[in-house]
Amino acid sequence: MRGEANGPGEIQIYAVEESGPASATCVIRCVGGVVRSGRWYAGGSGSAPILLDRIERYGRPVDSIDPPHSARVRFSGAGVAGPAGAVTVVGVDRIAG
Repeated sequence: MRGEANGPGEIQIYAVEESGPASATCVIRCVGGVVRSGRWYAGGSGSAPILLDRIERYGRPVDSIDPPHSARVRFSGAGVAGPAGAVTVVGVDRIAG
């Protein structure tokens, strides 16, 4: 679905700027679809989904970004300790539990 405007957003994480037990702030690039605030994302290898709860471009909040734009984002959720630099995560439906 890479590049489809209505497909799940695909994010490449370039750097983790801040990380804690409940959230992580990362510099990302949208490499496919549309990345939206409030959407769940997951990497490979059975990692827990993470919620993208804020997107910021040039110091201002935005609701979404599309390829090839970059942004600073905040993730939260049980899988927040998993993402690191040079990882790609893809939008997913929230999994109950």
